[in-house]
Parts: sequence; structure tokens; C-alpha cells
Amino acid sequence: MATGSTGTGTTAPETAPRGALLARTALPAAVWAATRALLLLMVLGAVTLRGPDVTSDVEVIYRGWYEVLRTGTYPLADVTWQYPPGAALAILSPALLPGLDYPAAFFVLVLLCDLLVLALLRYAERRGRSRRGTWMWVAGVPLLGPTVYARYDLMVTAVAVAALLALARRPRLAGALAAFGALLKVWPALVLLGTGRGRSTRRAWTAAGVTAVGLTAVLTAAMPGALAFLTFQRDRGTEIESVGALVFHLARHAGWEGQVLMNYGSVEFIGPYVGLVSALALALAAAAGLWLLAWRLRARTWGPGTPADAAFTAVLLFTVTSRVISPQYLVWLVGLAAVCLVRPGTRMARPALLVAAATAVTGLEFPVWFDHVVASDPLGITLLVVRNGLLAAAALLACRALWRATVPAPASSSGDASAPVGGVSPDARADSPATPR
Repeated sequence: MATGSTGTGTTAPETAPRGALLARTALPAAVWAATRALLLLMVLGAVTLRGPDVTSDVEVIYRGWYEVLRTGTYPLADVTWQYPPGAALAILSPALLPGLDYPAAFFVLVLLCDLLVLALLRYAERRGRSRRGTWMWVAGVPLLGPTVYARYDLMVTAVAVAALLALARRPRLAGALAAFGALLKVWPALVLLGTGRGRSTRRAWTAAGVTAVGLTAVLTAAMPGALAFLTFQRDRGTEIESVGALVFHLARHAGWEGQVLMNYGSVEFIGPYVGLVSALALALAAAAGLWLLAWRLRARTWGPGTPADAAFTAVLLFTVTSRVISPQYLVWLVGLAAVCLVRPGTRMARPALLVAAATAVTGLEFPVWFDHVVASDPLGITLLVVRNGLLAAAALLACRALWRATVPAPASSSGDASAPVGGVSPDARADSPATPR
């Protein structure tokens, strides 16, 4: 009997791997299709959840901006316009589907961006057997509920994911995409933070600078008010879902005399000491920036996953220290975590898991039990403590892992065998094919 055959002449050992391959290929696509159909039903009103209507931003605010932008100017009279000039392109994008009304066209475009990210991740993973990155995206996005399709942040995340995945082979394209993403919502500029020293970094950063300057000049010349967002962002307070807001959630039970009001487009605390807490948040963000600068200057070891790990860590740090942690921000982290998990040598597996858990809690915090958050009752405070605690833990773990993987440990005077050789730590050599530059 031939090796690998059965008594009936079949080749079971060959058939089983094919079935397993089919399952690995088809199952993520099937889960993606099912969960995204549910998200569409939610934003279209066929399925409803407890809590506020999350589609009002698209149906009222975005549509209103759309009408203003069509006249050839940015929404200068609207303080809720707090986005870089490229955001106008996202708001105007539903015009690409003239057969649909504005909200429906917007939701369809977000769905297509969602599908694009899935396709990019599947392409990046095509040579390996791991599907961790794909599953992070497939399962992580719907945890946010309908909010993720009712904001333009998923569009921005798609651009950032494309930039990160292009870095290894097409640094100029990656730089241009990162700059375009930054003009949509600033944070994608961080995807270039972890590029290794050398020609690819120069190409990526040069392309980013040229693209950013060129597009900003075009948008500024095309419509007045392109840079008005800078003033509106400066005047923001402490949003009730941020880490700093926990102080006021607890202080309300001790007689604090502040209020919860809609301010600059989000629900914020207004009252005594809010300015101080906001200033402390800015100081922490500055400290995070200094840590990232120190890491960049001291890093010596770059593996294939270092750019994604660095971008994920940076966005985590600035999210945790922000005065505002809107629910849709979590899709940024889900997308970056998915890119990290594409690389087998990533150090971000545990932080990514914590982000997934934080995303699930965020979907409950808003919109399902947002009234409890606004009321600062025990359930609302618990949700915020858990969600923000998970994000803070993820940020600390990510910083520790990134530093250990890329920064050489001090040389040991006692000749310890664990001392780094050639500036590359043993852990980094074991986890990934280090390529110091």
C-alpha cells in the first residue's frame, strides 16, 4: 500500500490539511461577513441597542459639515470641527456614491475600508500559518458596536494599516500614506516612529514631509479655514471617559460642584480644578513624547515587527494620556495591534490582548450604559476604571517590551552571560531576526 493512502484508495493525510487550510481561510471571512452585516443593521436602524443613537454624528454633524464644505469653505463657525484639513475629504467622500443618501453612503464606505484592512492583513499573513492579526481585526472591530461604523476613524485606521504594511518594501509609499493619514486625524504620523535607521527611513520621512506640505498647501489654498482646528483643539477640556475624568467622577460623590455638559462636541466636566487636570494630562502626554524620543535615540536593534510595535506603543501612550478617549479611538489600537500580530516575532501579544478586552468594555460603556457613565454611578465608574486600567496596563507592558527588544542593556562588568553582544539583547535575537542598522 502506498504511503499516505487508506484501504479505499483515498489520501486522508493530504485531504485533512486541505480541509484545515480551507477552514483557516474561510472562517475569518465568514465571521467578518456576519459581524459586519450586524453592524450595518445597527447603524441603519434595523437592530437597536440600549443607549443613545450613535448615528447622529453622521446624520446631523457630518452631513452639516458636508453641506458647508461643498460651498468651498471649512466650518469656521462650528467649534466641533477639530480635525486637520484632510478630514474634509472623509466628510465629502459620500459624494462618491450619489445613488445613496448621505448616511447610507458613509456607512458603505466605512464597510469598504473595513474590508480593505481585512484584505491587507490576509495578504500580509499569506506566507505564515498564524492568523492572529486577521482575527484581531475580525473580532476586535465589532466589539465597539455600531459606533465604529458611525465615525470616520475606521477610514483613518485603514490608511495607517496600509502605511505600516508598506514600510518594509515601499518606504516612500508608506511615508506618503502616513502623511495623508496625519492630515485626516494626526495620529497616523506615528506609524513612522519605529522605522530603522538608514535609507528606508530617509525615504519614508522625506516622502511624508513632501506629501504633508504639498497636501496642506493645496487644501489651504482651496478653502479658507483649513487650520482653524488648532484653536478649537486647544480649548478642549476633560472628557468624561478619559483617565483624568475619574478624579471628577469620584469627586462628584464628595460634593464637587462641577457639571457634566456638552462642550466642543463631547461630554466634558466643567467646573473647579478641571483646568488643572487638563494641564496635567497635557504634561503626561509631553512626558510620553519625551520617553518615545529617548527610545528612538537609544534603540539599536530593529526586527521586522519593530515599526508596528513602536507605532502601537506610541498611540497607546497618547491615547491613555489624552484629555479625550472617545470610544472610536479604540479602533486605532485594534488596527495597529492587528499589524503587530502579523509579525511572528512581535512583543505586543499581551498588550494586544489587553486592548481587545478594553475594546469589549468600551462597547458596553458606550452606547449601552453611557447614562451610567454620565451619572457617575457605581456601574459607570466601574466600567471606566476597568477600561482605562486595561489601556494603562497595555501601555506600560508595551513600553517595557519595546524597550527590552530594541535598547541594549548596560554592559555587565562581571562578564554575565546575559550581557548583550554587539548591542543586541539575547531576547531580541531569540524572538526575531534582528537587523541592526
